[in-house]
Amino acid sequence: MGALDGVRVIELAGIGPGPFCGMMLADMGAEVVRIDRAASVRGGDPGSPPANVNARGRRSIGVDLKSDEGRELVLEMVADADVLFEGYRPGVAERLGLGPLECLACNPALVYGRMTGWGQEGPYASAAGHDINYISLAGALAHMGRHDTGPVPPLNLVGDFGGGGMYLAFGIVCALYWARSTGEGQVVDAAMVDGAASLMGFFHGMLHTGFSTDRRGENMLDTGAHFYDVYECADGEYISLGSIEPQFYAEMVEKLGLDAEDFAVQHDRSRWPELKEKVATAVRTRTRAEWDALLMGSDVCYAPVLSVSEAVEHPHNVARGTFVESGGLVQPAPAPRLSGTPGAIRRPAPHDGQHTEELLVEMGIDADRIAALRASGIVA
Repeated sequence: MGALDGVRVIELAGIGPGPFCGMMLADMGAEVVRIDRAASVRGGDPGSPPANVNARGRRSIGVDLKSDEGRELVLEMVADADVLFEGYRPGVAERLGLGPLECLACNPALVYGRMTGWGQEGPYASAAGHDINYISLAGALAHMGRHDTGPVPPLNLVGDFGGGGMYLAFGIVCALYWARSTGEGQVVDAAMVDGAASLMGFFHGMLHTGFSTDRRGENMLDTGAHFYDVYECADGEYISLGSIEPQFYAEMVEKLGLDAEDFAVQHDRSRWPELKEKVATAVRTRTRAEWDALLMGSDVCYAPVLSVSEAVEHPHNVARGTFVESGGLVQPAPAPRLSGTPGAIRRPAPHDGQHTEELLVEMGIDADRIAALRASGIVA
């Protein structure tokens, strides 16, 4: 049993951070049912699930949400659910008749999760956007990159999945705890711009104290420092060094064969560029495998820079079971790890509408009504 065993979640199908939130909840034991558009149902072999990691762990029903009967069917599901979440633009769920007012009216204890980029209000609320835009406005992207380049987008991890899906999952679990205690549901407004800004809280503190500046690539954690960066090896591969603390820094200097007296001025920013070049020169004398043999397990604060494929095969990740195979697809294992109620991949990603009839039967809908819903295109 997972920690969220018995929690019933309805996911109005979306992309990116919404499905990631659904995956997190499903991995921890929640029963997640994804409502896909009936028009998107094309069939598929259950033995060959889609290669969509974020869609794992749930079942799918195809419903025409623009029809009155489809909306009523969803509200029937809402009445027996603990959570519903959607990732539409502001106002779309209301136009479908599936907004917070309608859903909470039929289930006052419901947790209603909303995932947007800009939030439900504000000058940008109705505009289109993507991760790169949200982390720009949040004050995160400007600080990612080197001093002699423009900002470098960090995949879509900070806005979509960190600031978005993960904060939505956290908000849902918080609101669920309250609902279980009081019987009162509420709305969770998870905006990626808010989440990304929240993730930057540490750097607001450093800026306030003068430990960091607003200038990209000149600070300790943004590639400004010689002891916290990635370096190219003799074979064109890279290693990462994060030797911040004095004892770790001293070990880095010793292991890399650097001059201890020359490098004694660790925090003299005026010398960082010069010392960085000396570290780079030293690292280029060996291959990544050679540095791995020398530095792995030491207190240098070191790791090889691995690709997705390489990470799957690394001995440390293999030993921990960081990656697992499910549905014919190697993928990250559920995280974080709970000792008493560990997460698990309970089923592979579904094809759109794969479990429509199964779910309708579980709802107590008789065969004649199911046949009528199919014939009219309300479900697929």
